[in-house]
Amino acid sequence: MTELRSLFDAQHRASRETADLSVAERRDRVRRVQRLLDQHGEAISAAVEADFGVRSAALTEVADLLVLRSLLKQLLHRVEAWSRPVRVRTPLQLKPARAFVQRQPLGVVGVISPWNYPLQLSLGPAATALAAGNRVMLKPSELTPRTSALLAELIRQAFAPEEFTVVQGDADVAARFASLPFDHLFFTGSTAVGRKVAQAAAANLTPTTLELGGKSPCIVDASADLEKAALRIAHGKLLNAGQTCIAPDYVLLPRGREDAFAAAWQRAVARLFPRFDGNPDYASILGEGHLARLRALLQEAKDSGARIEQAAAAGPPGSRQLAPALVIGPDAGLRLLREEIFGPILPVLPCDDGDEAIRYINARPRPLALYWFGTDTAARDRVLARTVSGGVTVNDTLMHIVHDNLPFGGVGESGWGSYHGEVGFLRFTQQKAVLVQSRWSAGAMIYPPYGQRFRRMMKLLRLL
Repeated sequence: MTELRSLFDAQHRASRETADLSVAERRDRVRRVQRLLDQHGEAISAAVEADFGVRSAALTEVADLLVLRSLLKQLLHRVEAWSRPVRVRTPLQLKPARAFVQRQPLGVVGVISPWNYPLQLSLGPAATALAAGNRVMLKPSELTPRTSALLAELIRQAFAPEEFTVVQGDADVAARFASLPFDHLFFTGSTAVGRKVAQAAAANLTPTTLELGGKSPCIVDASADLEKAALRIAHGKLLNAGQTCIAPDYVLLPRGREDAFAAAWQRAVARLFPRFDGNPDYASILGEGHLARLRALLQEAKDSGARIEQAAAAGPPGSRQLAPALVIGPDAGLRLLREEIFGPILPVLPCDDGDEAIRYINARPRPLALYWFGTDTAARDRVLARTVSGGVTVNDTLMHIVHDNLPFGGVGESGWGSYHGEVGFLRFTQQKAVLVQSRWSAGAMIYPPYGQRFRRMMKLLRLL
């Protein structure tokens, strides 16, 4: 704890001694992150694959680095514009004063990142905080030890500890990390752990951004092309073997189309992954504990009598590549429908109409993502108007997270606060209100003593 506190104190002192940074300094720090990826991308991808067991460099490029590289380019391009003071209109009763919002760094930002996308979800928020002029402490996941250790070493080589540093360790270290009095704490992970992080931060009145998970639904409208919908749902579900916070968690389908969807799903899965065991583009489940949990979910569904279609038999002993499974019409009480799945298992729930699908979603915690498929714009707009979620992609999955200018974040149990683009930059920025009074102040008209002049001024102000 002493070393952890010393690292924090060094960053805290530096942030108070130099409250703001020039645009050139901010760009320099973002470029150092960019060079780190450019120069060591292959080694980083190899570390990710070693941590997962099976996860190709191509998958890491698509799942982690594509979004991250785009974010870094945007930060470099837009940081000057986003850092400028913003003039605001001054109301008549305060003129000729003028006012603006000064954008300044918060100070020291803590980032606790997860294991499933160990580059995008660690360096993305960290680089955004650096672009906003902050000092950053990063606590990556202990479940990807090789990737975390390599990031720690590369960041140590590229940054002074008072600029950007990495803290490694287990859940106890993460708990102590969350209890530091950061100026902002950014967490990505499960809802259960997010609650603990929020409680630890609250003791210091530390503002937080919580990017959590939840059960993200897919609504397949009666107007949808099942072949296209099944392919895009399969891609979103099976990327990283379903270990994605915004992966489709279940499908709401018009009753009577279950067989057609199942057939389209099997064709889509076969197109994306002609084989599973040993396929480097189909990621392993990260650990044995998580794999056992997923198998238990499937077994419970089987025992309940649910119809299950699995694309392939289990792999050889020791394999953690779990073949995709479709579970059609599962009972409402199953854990499969109560817990975030975070794996390649997809429940399919038949509905009588779109209103039933909306009621099902609204009876549960608000999801991080929602996906809608179809061509009926009136039906689409009813869903958009009557449901609340962190984000939506229409006629595809996952793609809203790739759009640089869309905010990404949850709502309710799926999290709070958003990042990406200017929204993310402002998340790590203090927007300081500044009013510059003129030589003549209208405020003097309402100074005491309160007499006739005051009453005339108040009457005039009521008319404005």
